[in-house]
Amino acid sequence: MVVGDFAEERDTMIIGAGPGGYVAAIRAAELGQKVTVVEKEYIGGVCLNVGCIPSKALISAGHRLQEAKDSKIFGIKNIQDPVLDFKVTQDWKDHQVVDRLTGGVEMLLKKHKVEVVRGEAYMHDNHTLRVMNGDHTGQTYKFKHLIIATGSRPVEIPGFKFSGRVVDSTGGLNLPEVPKELVVIGGGYIGSELAGAYANLGAHVTILEGTPQILPNFEKDMVKLVLNSFKKKGVDVITNAMAKNSEQDDSGVTVTYAVDGKETEIHADYVMVTVGRRPNTDDMGLEYTDVKLTKRGLIEVDEQGRTAAEDIFVIGDIVAGAALAHKAFAEAKVAAGAISGKKTANDYVSIPAVCFTDPELATVGMTKAEAEEAGLQVKTSKFPFAGNGRAISLNAMDGFFRLVSTKDEGTIVGAQIAGPGASDLISELSVAVNGGMNVEDLALTIHPHPTLGEVVQEAADEAMGYPTHI
Repeated sequence: MVVGDFAEERDTMIIGAGPGGYVAAIRAAELGQKVTVVEKEYIGGVCLNVGCIPSKALISAGHRLQEAKDSKIFGIKNIQDPVLDFKVTQDWKDHQVVDRLTGGVEMLLKKHKVEVVRGEAYMHDNHTLRVMNGDHTGQTYKFKHLIIATGSRPVEIPGFKFSGRVVDSTGGLNLPEVPKELVVIGGGYIGSELAGAYANLGAHVTILEGTPQILPNFEKDMVKLVLNSFKKKGVDVITNAMAKNSEQDDSGVTVTYAVDGKETEIHADYVMVTVGRRPNTDDMGLEYTDVKLTKRGLIEVDEQGRTAAEDIFVIGDIVAGAALAHKAFAEAKVAAGAISGKKTANDYVSIPAVCFTDPELATVGMTKAEAEEAGLQVKTSKFPFAGNGRAISLNAMDGFFRLVSTKDEGTIVGAQIAGPGASDLISELSVAVNGGMNVEDLALTIHPHPTLGEVVQEAADEAMGYPTHI
């Protein structure tokens, strides 16, 4: 503690106001705790400000542009060539989407009487931290309980320092114009989503992926549909490609990459690096606490998010597991409940994962291979969107829905969707997996017609041996 600095006492403090932090603050306040949130940059965090929300805005804009360019199949002809004003697109994304949502979060924190302290937090011990402001002044706080939700940041690779025309995903979302040529290094969900968005907006995109397959967290037959879509858009996907270095000038950037030892150069307007994210656990004084970190910089926690320092909890990207906002939401509620003495616990069996590519991909629970590896006897049942009336009327027939269920009792242990509305349809399957439902439960649930959701009932019928429309 700094001499002359009198520590202020607080009940529950939270470091970080991202998806995990602000949800933890609201839930803790609802449970009667007096809450103080420390945030150094964004209310709403990376996801809301420079991540999942603005990226979906650009994806939506790209879809609208493509629909305006070609709707001949619906009999809509003689449309004048649509012109994209990207400055207006970016303004809409920033002010009518992001600002509206961040303003909503700030309003909710205020409604729940959550104190927001601006600055960067540094730990002193298991019950003390100091918040430093931009003017080098600070305030020390003693807390009863602490939730750390500091999130993650993009990984920077050698030869590609984030500067100028070499950008991370944040920079990629805020380009001043749609590039004629864009190189994306890393074909994970962030890189693939933004590659598709910019291709729809008019860019020629090249994806350099270091492994044999883009989107490695999804099954190959799902990824194949995305690759087919990329091919139609003119996106070049180069796998087993190792990015070596970049050189830029006022007109563009040259990227050197190697495949099987053979080096190739490609020139682009911008290069966006999306090879992963690093947990924000360094340089915050955790070494002065009993909190234990892994070699990757993640923090070790129990099923409630509690660390080795029993009054410090950790949630979100800085604990093991997928870096997903909805996972952080759930962990936030568990940690806030644990502080209030509730018997809460994290259960990761039914966390869905979604990728907003064309088509959308979604998965929950186990794949067939994962289930068999776990010792389960399972089978799959599959229904194509080409057999769904609503998908046909939307002219969105590519893709399928697949159930993974046990052979003996028909218990649903997983599901995968590749096709229209996958991001919304997966929620029903998350409920099914979480509740231990069986295929008969879904088959006997009347789904409205004509809707995309009917594929769920159709696959359940097939699993029972009574397929209707295939």
